[in-house]
Amino acid sequence: MKALIVDDERLARKELMKLLEEHPSIEIAGEATNADEAEKMIEELNPDLLFLDIQMPGRTGFQLLESLDSTPLVVFTTAYDEFALKAFAVNALDYLLKPITADRLSEAVHKILEKERLKAGRARDSKLGLDDQVFVKDGERCWFVSLANIRLFESDGNYIKVYFDTNRPMIHKSLNALDEKLDERAFFRASRKHIVNLSWVEAIEPWFNGGLMVKLKGGDKVEVSRRQAAKFKDMMSL
Repeated sequence: MKALIVDDERLARKELMKLLEEHPSIEIAGEATNADEAEKMIEELNPDLLFLDIQMPGRTGFQLLESLDSTPLVVFTTAYDEFALKAFAVNALDYLLKPITADRLSEAVHKILEKERLKAGRARDSKLGLDDQVFVKDGERCWFVSLANIRLFESDGNYIKVYFDTNRPMIHKSLNALDEKLDERAFFRASRKHIVNLSWVEAIEPWFNGGLMVKLKGGDKVEVSRRQAAKFKDMMSL
Protein backbone atom coordinates (compact mmCIF):
# COMPACT_ATOMS: atom_id res chain seq x y z
CA MET A 1 0.00 0.00 0.00
CA LYS A 2 1.47 3.35 -1.10
CA ALA A 3 1.40 6.16 1.45
CA LEU A 4 2.16 9.88 1.26
CA ILE A 5 3.22 11.78 4.39
CA VAL A 6 2.03 15.40 4.46
CA ASP A 7 3.48 17.52 7.27
CA ASP A 8 5.28 20.86 7.37
CA GLU A 9 7.57 19.68 10.21
CA ARG A 10 10.61 17.82 8.89
CA LEU A 11 11.29 16.10 12.22
CA ALA A 12 7.70 14.83 12.43
CA ARG A 13 7.95 13.36 8.93
CA LYS A 14 11.24 11.63 9.70
CA GLU A 15 9.95 10.20 13.00
CA LEU A 16 6.85 8.79 11.30
CA MET A 17 8.92 7.29 8.51
CA LYS A 18 11.15 5.62 11.10
CA LEU A 19 8.14 4.12 12.90
CA LEU A 20 6.67 2.89 9.63
CA GLU A 21 9.80 0.83 8.95
CA GLU A 22 8.23 -1.74 11.28
CA HIS A 23 5.24 -2.03 8.92
CA PRO A 24 6.46 -3.31 5.52
CA SER A 25 2.89 -3.41 4.18
CA ILE A 26 3.03 0.42 4.08
CA GLU A 27 5.33 1.80 1.37
CA ILE A 28 6.27 5.47 1.70
CA ALA A 29 5.83 6.83 -1.81
CA GLY A 30 6.79 10.40 -0.88
CA GLU A 31 6.56 13.29 1.57
CA ALA A 32 5.08 16.77 1.15
CA THR A 33 5.49 19.88 3.28
CA ASN A 34 2.17 21.61 2.49
CA ALA A 35 -1.21 21.10 0.84
CA ASP A 36 -0.20 22.53 -2.55
CA GLU A 37 2.80 20.23 -2.79
CA ALA A 38 0.71 17.30 -1.58
CA GLU A 39 -2.00 17.91 -4.19
CA LYS A 40 0.55 17.66 -7.01
CA MET A 41 2.10 14.52 -5.54
CA ILE A 42 -1.31 12.87 -5.09
CA GLU A 43 -1.96 13.50 -8.78
CA GLU A 44 1.41 12.01 -9.78
CA LEU A 45 1.70 9.11 -7.32
CA ASN A 46 -1.96 8.15 -6.77
CA PRO A 47 -1.29 6.99 -3.16
CA ASP A 48 -3.66 4.63 -1.33
CA LEU A 49 -3.14 6.38 2.00
CA LEU A 50 -2.37 9.84 3.41
CA PHE A 51 -0.75 10.52 6.77
CA LEU A 52 -2.00 14.09 6.90
CA ASP A 53 -1.20 16.98 9.22
CA ILE A 54 -4.02 19.48 9.77
CA GLN A 55 -2.44 22.84 10.63
CA MET A 56 0.08 23.78 7.92
CA PRO A 57 1.16 27.02 6.25
CA GLY A 58 -1.34 27.90 3.54
CA ARG A 59 -4.21 25.45 3.24
CA THR A 60 -5.13 23.06 6.04
CA GLY A 61 -5.35 19.30 5.68
CA PHE A 62 -9.14 19.60 5.55
CA GLN A 63 -8.93 22.11 2.69
CA LEU A 64 -6.61 19.75 0.80
CA LEU A 65 -9.20 16.96 1.00
CA GLU A 66 -11.94 19.29 -0.24
CA SER A 67 -9.93 19.96 -3.42
CA LEU A 68 -9.48 16.30 -4.41
CA ASP A 69 -11.66 14.52 -6.98
CA SER A 70 -11.30 11.27 -5.05
CA THR A 71 -9.77 10.80 -1.63
CA PRO A 72 -7.30 8.13 -0.48
CA LEU A 73 -7.60 6.61 2.98
CA VAL A 74 -6.69 9.29 5.53
CA VAL A 75 -4.96 9.12 8.91
CA PHE A 76 -4.60 12.57 10.47
CA THR A 77 -1.41 13.30 12.40
CA THR A 78 -1.57 16.43 14.56
CA ALA A 79 -0.50 17.97 17.84
CA TYR A 80 -4.03 19.25 18.49
CA ASP A 81 -6.98 17.18 19.70
CA GLU A 82 -9.72 19.76 19.02
CA PHE A 83 -10.04 18.66 15.38
CA ALA A 84 -10.94 15.06 16.17
CA LEU A 85 -14.69 15.37 15.61
CA LYS A 86 -14.24 17.15 12.30
CA ALA A 87 -11.66 14.55 11.25
CA PHE A 88 -14.11 11.70 11.66
CA ALA A 89 -16.84 13.77 10.00
CA VAL A 90 -14.76 13.60 6.79
CA ASN A 91 -14.37 9.83 7.25
CA ALA A 92 -10.77 9.82 8.43
CA LEU A 93 -9.65 6.31 9.31
CA ASP A 94 -7.75 7.40 12.42
CA TYR A 95 -6.47 10.44 14.31
CA LEU A 96 -2.95 10.25 15.74
CA LEU A 97 -1.78 12.80 18.27
CA LYS A 98 1.87 13.81 18.21
CA PRO A 99 4.23 12.60 19.43
CA ILE A 100 3.07 9.36 17.80
CA THR A 101 3.98 6.18 19.67
CA ALA A 102 4.82 2.84 18.08
CA ASP A 103 1.84 1.13 19.73
CA ARG A 104 -0.62 3.78 18.60
CA LEU A 105 0.72 3.65 15.04
CA SER A 106 0.37 -0.15 15.06
CA GLU A 107 -3.32 0.26 15.95
CA ALA A 108 -3.78 2.64 13.02
CA VAL A 109 -2.00 0.30 10.59
CA HIS A 110 -4.22 -2.56 11.75
CA LYS A 111 -7.29 -0.42 10.97
CA ILE A 112 -5.88 0.46 7.56
CA LEU A 113 -5.22 -3.16 6.58
CA GLU A 114 -8.60 -4.30 7.89
CA LYS A 115 -10.30 -1.53 5.91
CA GLU A 116 -8.51 -2.64 2.75
CA ARG A 117 -9.41 -6.29 3.36
CA LEU A 118 -13.09 -5.43 3.77
CA LYS A 119 -13.00 -3.12 0.79
CA ALA A 120 -11.54 -5.87 -1.40
CA GLY A 121 -14.25 -8.26 -0.24
CA ARG A 122 -17.01 -5.77 -0.98
CA ALA A 123 -15.46 -5.01 -4.37
CA ARG A 124 -15.68 -8.67 -5.31
CA ASP A 125 -19.20 -9.09 -3.99
CA SER A 126 -21.13 -5.91 -4.57
CA LYS A 127 -19.74 -3.71 -7.36
CA LEU A 128 -22.40 -2.76 -9.90
CA GLY A 129 -21.47 -3.40 -13.54
CA LEU A 130 -23.01 -3.04 -16.98
CA ASP A 131 -25.10 -6.22 -16.61
CA ASP A 132 -26.84 -4.91 -13.48
CA GLN A 133 -30.13 -3.03 -13.37
CA VAL A 134 -31.00 -0.24 -10.92
CA PHE A 135 -34.22 1.34 -9.73
CA VAL A 136 -34.35 5.12 -10.29
CA LYS A 137 -37.12 7.24 -8.74
CA ASP A 138 -37.66 10.95 -9.28
CA GLY A 139 -40.83 12.28 -7.69
CA GLU A 140 -43.77 10.29 -9.04
CA ARG A 141 -41.79 8.84 -11.94
CA CYS A 142 -39.67 5.70 -11.69
CA TRP A 143 -37.59 3.51 -13.98
CA PHE A 144 -35.89 0.11 -13.81
CA VAL A 145 -32.88 0.73 -16.03
CA SER A 146 -29.81 -1.24 -17.06
CA LEU A 147 -26.53 0.40 -16.08
CA ALA A 148 -25.32 -0.30 -19.62
CA ASN A 149 -27.84 2.30 -20.81
CA ILE A 150 -26.76 4.99 -18.34
CA ARG A 151 -24.11 7.03 -20.10
CA LEU A 152 -23.43 9.70 -17.48
CA PHE A 153 -23.93 10.65 -13.83
CA GLU A 154 -23.68 14.37 -13.00
CA SER A 155 -23.49 15.87 -9.51
CA ASP A 156 -25.92 18.72 -8.85
CA GLY A 157 -25.71 19.86 -5.23
CA ASN A 158 -26.98 17.04 -3.01
CA TYR A 159 -28.44 15.23 -6.02
CA ILE A 160 -27.19 13.26 -9.00
CA LYS A 161 -28.61 13.68 -12.50
CA VAL A 162 -28.83 10.32 -14.28
CA TYR A 163 -28.53 10.38 -18.09
CA PHE A 164 -30.22 7.57 -20.04
CA ASP A 165 -32.23 7.71 -23.29
CA THR A 166 -33.83 11.18 -23.20
CA ASN A 167 -34.38 11.07 -19.43
CA ARG A 168 -32.55 13.12 -16.76
CA PRO A 169 -34.04 12.07 -13.41
CA MET A 170 -32.51 13.41 -10.17
CA ILE A 171 -31.69 11.07 -7.29
CA HIS A 172 -30.78 12.12 -3.76
CA LYS A 173 -27.27 10.65 -3.41
CA SER A 174 -23.68 11.84 -3.37
CA LEU A 175 -21.35 11.16 -6.29
CA ASN A 176 -18.72 9.80 -3.90
CA ALA A 177 -21.15 7.20 -2.53
CA LEU A 178 -22.18 6.18 -6.04
CA ASP A 179 -18.56 5.96 -7.21
CA GLU A 180 -17.81 3.39 -4.50
CA LYS A 181 -20.65 1.15 -5.72
CA LEU A 182 -19.81 1.17 -9.45
CA ASP A 183 -17.34 -1.17 -11.14
CA GLU A 184 -14.32 0.98 -12.01
CA ARG A 185 -13.72 -1.15 -15.12
CA ALA A 186 -17.01 0.13 -16.55
CA PHE A 187 -17.43 3.60 -15.01
CA PHE A 188 -14.85 6.36 -14.61
CA ARG A 189 -14.80 9.31 -12.21
CA ALA A 190 -13.96 12.07 -14.68
CA SER A 191 -14.08 14.91 -12.13
CA ARG A 192 -15.77 16.04 -8.94
CA LYS A 193 -18.99 16.47 -10.96
CA HIS A 194 -19.08 13.54 -13.40
CA ILE A 195 -18.90 9.75 -13.71
CA VAL A 196 -18.97 8.43 -17.29
CA ASN A 197 -19.86 5.02 -18.69
CA LEU A 198 -16.69 4.01 -20.58
CA SER A 199 -18.66 1.99 -23.12
CA TRP A 200 -20.33 5.23 -24.29
CA VAL A 201 -17.06 7.08 -25.01
CA GLU A 202 -16.88 8.00 -28.69
CA ALA A 203 -14.02 10.51 -28.92
CA ILE A 204 -11.33 12.10 -26.72
CA GLU A 205 -9.74 15.51 -27.30
CA PRO A 206 -7.01 17.47 -25.48
CA TRP A 207 -8.47 20.28 -23.35
CA PHE A 208 -7.33 23.21 -21.25
CA ASN A 209 -4.68 22.88 -18.53
CA GLY A 210 -3.78 19.29 -19.39
CA GLY A 211 -7.33 17.98 -19.11
CA LEU A 212 -9.39 16.11 -21.70
CA MET A 213 -12.77 16.58 -23.34
CA VAL A 214 -14.69 13.33 -23.80
CA LYS A 215 -17.53 13.04 -26.30
CA LEU A 216 -20.15 10.39 -25.58
CA LYS A 217 -22.38 8.63 -28.08
CA GLY A 218 -25.44 10.83 -28.44
CA GLY A 219 -23.48 14.07 -28.21
CA ASP A 220 -22.91 14.72 -24.48
CA LYS A 221 -19.50 16.20 -23.70
CA VAL A 222 -17.69 15.78 -20.37
CA GLU A 223 -14.47 17.40 -19.22
CA VAL A 224 -11.94 15.08 -17.56
CA SER A 225 -9.96 16.98 -14.92
CA ARG A 226 -6.19 17.30 -15.29
CA ARG A 227 -5.77 15.13 -12.20
CA GLN A 228 -7.79 12.29 -13.74
CA ALA A 229 -6.59 12.65 -17.34
CA ALA A 230 -3.52 10.38 -17.10
CA LYS A 231 -5.51 7.64 -15.40
CA PHE A 232 -8.22 7.94 -18.04
CA LYS A 233 -5.70 7.60 -20.88
CA ASP A 234 -4.28 4.45 -19.28
CA MET A 235 -7.72 2.88 -18.94
CA MET A 236 -8.68 3.65 -22.56
CA SER A 237 -5.37 2.46 -24.08
CA LEU A 238 -4.25 -1.02 -25.09
